Amino acid sequence: MKRLVVAITGASGALYGVRLLHWLRETGGVETHLMISEAGALSLHHELGMTRKEVEALADSVHAVRDVGACVASGSFQSEGMIIAPCSMKTLASV
Repeated sequence: MKRLVVAITGASGALYGVRLLHWLRETGGVETHLMISEAGALSLHHELGMTRKEVEALADSVHAVRDVGACVASGSFQSEGMIIAPCSMKTLASV
C-alpha cells in the first residue's frame, strides 16, 4: 500500500487538509500519516469548528509534530511524499 504524509499547519485554509484526508480515505489504497501543528489545531477549530481528534480520526496514523522518534521522521520511512495543506509561505520556505 502507498503511504502519504499529510501535515496541517496554522495557515488559513484548513479545509484543504481536511478535504484531502476525506478524499484519500474514500479513494483507498493510500495509508495516511497525519501531523497537525498547534496553530493548525486552532485553525481547524476557528475555520471549520472541528477538533483535533475529529480530524485525526480521518487518518490511518497520527504523529506529534515534535516527535523526532516518529517513523515519519526517519530517512528510511518509505512514502510517496508529503503534502502540507494549508501551507504558508513561511512554512514553505522552511521546508
